[in-house]
Amino acid sequence: MVRQTRRVIVDHDSSGKAVVTSDGPTPNVKLRQATGITSTQLWVTDRAQPDLSSGEDMSLRDVGVAPPANGNILRIVDFPPVSEMKAVDNAAMLKEMGLSADSHGGAASRSAFMHRTKSIDYAIVLEGEIDMLMDDTEVHLKAGDILIQKATNHAWVNNSKANCRIAFVLIDAQEPPAWKQTPGH
Repeated sequence: MVRQTRRVIVDHDSSGKAVVTSDGPTPNVKLRQATGITSTQLWVTDRAQPDLSSGEDMSLRDVGVAPPANGNILRIVDFPPVSEMKAVDNAAMLKEMGLSADSHGGAASRSAFMHRTKSIDYAIVLEGEIDMLMDDTEVHLKAGDILIQKATNHAWVNNSKANCRIAFVLIDAQEPPAWKQTPGH
């Protein structure tokens, strides 16, 4: 029996705010009859053509949180419980992350961790649990859940007592029209 995968998609509503647009089992699951392997397709994009000719270890590049133009990033992030973290200075955090000051963080936001990147992000919760805050709402994720985020304003907050580990794939994207409807742009 195949275990269902929870998939959460976060996009913009008609006013440009971050919202959950889908939350439930992944709809595209195929049993490959010839092999007995089950394939769960979570999301597809139609552009990305990296140069594979270099033998360089691309993980050694110093990049911020957002992927390079026309590029992508695969990373694993460990989020300690918020109770173990020091107070966050949003401006310093954004600078360290390589993001501009108009990345939607700061005093007017729900959390000092609020930020956004011009990317589509695939977040796979490997262990633990975490809350992803959006403009007016939040979604709680547990190990095995997958979130697909489309350049929305958000913050990751671990309210549990244990570490949360997430694998992220961030793919550079066009600036979404919703950004023009929100402050800072």
